[in-house]
Amino acid sequence: MKPEFILAIEGANKTFEGFRAIRDLHFYMDRGELRTIIGPNGAGKTTLLDLITGRSKPDSGRIEFEKDTDLTRLNEYQINRLGVGRKFQTPSVYTDHTVFENILLSLQDNRGVFAALFSRITPAQRDQIRGILATVGLADKADWIAGNLAHGQKQWLEIGMLLAQNPKLLLVDEPTAGMTDEETARTGELLMSLVPKHSVVVIEHDMTFVRQIARKVTVLHEGSVLCEGTVDQVQNDERVIEVYLGRKKKGDGA
Repeated sequence: MKPEFILAIEGANKTFEGFRAIRDLHFYMDRGELRTIIGPNGAGKTTLLDLITGRSKPDSGRIEFEKDTDLTRLNEYQINRLGVGRKFQTPSVYTDHTVFENILLSLQDNRGVFAALFSRITPAQRDQIRGILATVGLADKADWIAGNLAHGQKQWLEIGMLLAQNPKLLLVDEPTAGMTDEETARTGELLMSLVPKHSVVVIEHDMTFVRQIARKVTVLHEGSVLCEGTVDQVQNDERVIEVYLGRKKKGDGA
């Protein structure tokens, strides 16, 4: 049975003050897929996430979610409520609250800090929070103040906060920046454990990490898809070597 697309982008274009950040981009992603996106600086990676989440609107093109919902017609909060969650590069957690409270504040049904913290927690909510903390490897840190966590642990906590919203599509932007090798490996294991229950897009520049997690890699260059395939396929593609991997060897980042 052919997988269903959870996301289909067709002919997307976005220009900022004369700079074409996205140009005639076509991108398709199956439900329950883990997709890794790489590319040099200025390739359009972050802009692509901005367009998917409604943070920016394309000048033209269509972004379709779950077959029939055109995201270009919706606001950012509407897209989030449909089940599209995003994690930015810098972790954003409630540093003065406990790890447990951070997940509680993020639960899908909560609509306010006061209501979340001072209402009675149901057994179902408690079980859900404990399950999420186990998933992200922070079950033993539930009572810790989030501000006291290590950098990698804060990243995992924020992923847990997104999972509390029960996203169908999770967009993760350079999750391993600033992590130790051990934290990076654990992050890869975490992201791989989320599929196929969740569809996950990971933007990354660390090719060792990409090799750990990648099933299918999309390479962006100058705002459009240069090629797609396995890690070996893209690493051996002459176009990728020229515009991305070759540059990295000479000292440029992604």
